[in-house]
Amino acid sequence: MQELSIRLPQIPDAAPLEPYEADLLREMYRRMVLIRQFELKVNELFLQGIMPGTIHLSLGQEATVVGACLALDADDVITLTHRGHGQALAKGVSADALMAELFGKETGCCRGKGGSLHVGDMSVGALPAIAIVGASSPIAAGMAFAFKRRQTSQVALNFFGEGTANKGDWHEALNLAALWNLPVVYLCENNLYGVSTHITEAMAIDYVSERAAAYGMPGSTIYGNDPIIVYEAVKSAADRARAGDGPALIECLTYRRGGHKRDDPGTYRPQEEVEAWFKTDPIPAFRDRLLRDDRFAASAIEDLQAAVMAAIDASVDYALASEAPAITSALEHLYVD
Repeated sequence: MQELSIRLPQIPDAAPLEPYEADLLREMYRRMVLIRQFELKVNELFLQGIMPGTIHLSLGQEATVVGACLALDADDVITLTHRGHGQALAKGVSADALMAELFGKETGCCRGKGGSLHVGDMSVGALPAIAIVGASSPIAAGMAFAFKRRQTSQVALNFFGEGTANKGDWHEALNLAALWNLPVVYLCENNLYGVSTHITEAMAIDYVSERAAAYGMPGSTIYGNDPIIVYEAVKSAADRARAGDGPALIECLTYRRGGHKRDDPGTYRPQEEVEAWFKTDPIPAFRDRLLRDDRFAASAIEDLQAAVMAAIDASVDYALASEAPAITSALEHLYVD
């Protein structure tokens, strides 16, 4: 096993806010708060026995998904992972539709048929999640292939975790994407652990991005807890793909604030590592930066946070009041009309 220091975060200087419009910065913060508070509420409901099924939370990884999705165009498409609540909200799936889906209701984004592991909404470019690790990577290449054949300006972005980079279908997807020069961005949310296995115990290299060279595409590793850094990297890669220059691999170093899922306390993680990464929490860090910017008042930030909390409470009421799917709906949407 490698030294503990490899596990600890290396925090770069914060990306400057000045070049960016206040509306974009405000939306970055709003979406990060929305994801955090949505998942905290979901966790509360799950522990109370009110919400069915199981959940995989993305607490701590909000900056990566928000920065990435805001760098895309509205008609671009993302693929989601089994840890997909934040990815869905970041791309524009509504809190109402997502909450209703987690409750298995007809008004859910997948009409109650997907649950937590299969959330998404193609009307906002979020392909319903595929819970099989690595299975979405070739699908992202396939969507990018369709965009190229149709000569649209769309880009596909494939979210995946570092554990996926050891799967054969992931390697096949990157190989074809590079060979066919497809407009796709492969984005790794590297939270260091595949379930309970640290990346240093599963790969002989330090970073997933090093594998990009084998496929002739650019690869980069960035700090994933700064939404501006992620935004800039994804926008550059997406613009490159739109221009016909092919795929790219971006690895975002981040950290989940809990175990793999709700029955995992995460006790396999060294306490020094946990404490160091928790200090990098992207939400208070970004809030502090906004408050140092003259364009943002503390009262406005508080109002934004209150509005988010009200919206989440309303989403719970919406979900609980919604009808369960009719039994006959189980036979719908099995085939293309």
